[in-house]
Amino acid sequence: MSDSFYKDPTNPTIPNEPRQATPSQIPEMIGPYKIESLFDKGGMSILYLGENVTSHEPAIIKVLSKKFLMNKEVVDRFLKEADIIAMTDHPNIVKIYGHGSFEGGLYMAIEFVQGMSLRQYILQKHISLKRAIEMVIEIAYALCHLHMHGVIHRDLKPDNILVTETNSTKMIDFGIAQLLTESENISPTNQGRVIGTPVYMSPEQKQNPESVSYPSDIYSLAIIAYELILGKLSYGQIHISLMPKGLRHILHKSLQLDPNLRYQDVVDFIADLSAFLNSSAINDEQTIKDDLSDVLENLKNTQLILVTEKAPDWPEFDIGIATNKDTSLMGLRQGLYQDFFELDQKNYGVLMSQSSLKNKETIIYTAATRGMIRALCKLTNAPSELVAILNDLIINDPLRHSLSLSYMTTNLEENTLQYIACGEGQVCFFKPKNLPVEKIINHNFVLGVEPYPIFKSIEKSFTSKDTICLFSFSGLLIRSKENQELLHLNLTKTLNENIHLPSEQLAQILLKRLKIIFSKIIYDTLVSTIIIKRK
Repeated sequence: MSDSFYKDPTNPTIPNEPRQATPSQIPEMIGPYKIESLFDKGGMSILYLGENVTSHEPAIIKVLSKKFLMNKEVVDRFLKEADIIAMTDHPNIVKIYGHGSFEGGLYMAIEFVQGMSLRQYILQKHISLKRAIEMVIEIAYALCHLHMHGVIHRDLKPDNILVTETNSTKMIDFGIAQLLTESENISPTNQGRVIGTPVYMSPEQKQNPESVSYPSDIYSLAIIAYELILGKLSYGQIHISLMPKGLRHILHKSLQLDPNLRYQDVVDFIADLSAFLNSSAINDEQTIKDDLSDVLENLKNTQLILVTEKAPDWPEFDIGIATNKDTSLMGLRQGLYQDFFELDQKNYGVLMSQSSLKNKETIIYTAATRGMIRALCKLTNAPSELVAILNDLIINDPLRHSLSLSYMTTNLEENTLQYIACGEGQVCFFKPKNLPVEKIINHNFVLGVEPYPIFKSIEKSFTSKDTICLFSFSGLLIRSKENQELLHLNLTKTLNENIHLPSEQLAQILLKRLKIIFSKIIYDTLVSTIIIKRK
């Protein structure tokens, strides 16, 4: 009953190798969702990548194959899966946006998760002991949420857990989940069949799949924990002696053949695992590779702080952020830093900078720059004064490097903004009257190059309904006149068509469209877009 797409890394764009389907086979609309492409095709369902025409939120649209529409058991199971997901509300469980019928049959719209399956994650990554236990606890909390609602998953395995781009987990695929109060209706022709995945199934589930309880899910979770900690798939071969000493008794208890001897409540499993995680014993079990893995994980978490995606709650503005997340080693070298500052009651600041360095030390330089900028924002509201002091600090700092920067401050009393660009800042101004986008041109020296340059900012009216767009590109800068015109035309078109949307949705649309356009003609990659609308 498991669809093969769960084994693939998800991607928000059309796959590089299109699925075998002609355009005539792909519906234009399913419910309120505009279908963009075929995502994958499983044994019992078809999955499409769709977009809600109202909210513009992406979603995976799961459609029951037509050949099963007359099979009551399969239809009931499809509807039950939708109902079970709908009753949950947990950050580590995939969300459902809605389900129903359309001219092609039955569908459910599920949260689109960008990442990869836990199976792929185990095969591709080195996972430190500490991180492995943290991931198991995350999954266990999601399982606890299910159990609190009386739901037994019955098919818990690495293929049915997604690891997001921020390294959190999402439990998916509730096609054979069962409410504890229900008994499974199995037709005579299907009696004796296996329901679940044998490697991860408890002994009692193999024997009688329609009559299991919570310890069965805990057994499956223990197999996943074993594989995460071992760093390999088990293929049904479990050797507790390979586990850290402090974990052996936990896994031994979880994997008892008799369900009555296992943990009866996943909360107790979480408590014992958390006790080991927070004990000094874990340090004795860590390896050098674990330490290196933890360092890389911490660097990735630092990057998420440097490239914030959380827009501030400023009542006078509608702010949207869209970032091309990349927590790989290459992504850590982008050198991007963006931030928001509440300077006082009437003044706000928005900053986007990018280091010239593109090596393994880049994130260290960027973090140091962040500290300097956040301190300077406490001292001055004037953009030209801030960059002059920052330039002097960079010039005289042993960690010297050059820095491109765009910094904008607003004055609500005077309905103005001040803007300064050091290097090739990409900032555009737009009024919602079907007019072309105006690029704000302000050229100053890149920071860290000249010791005593004169920095000049510009001032502009910034009133209700005006919109500011800030962009950051990695790689080569868009210097050619042709590419500047292309950017200008696409900005104007996209903003005029979508200016009525909230800034968050508008930023996502801009990021998606410009990223596709520029990735085809130059080596730039659009890294981040910030939209600021004056209410």
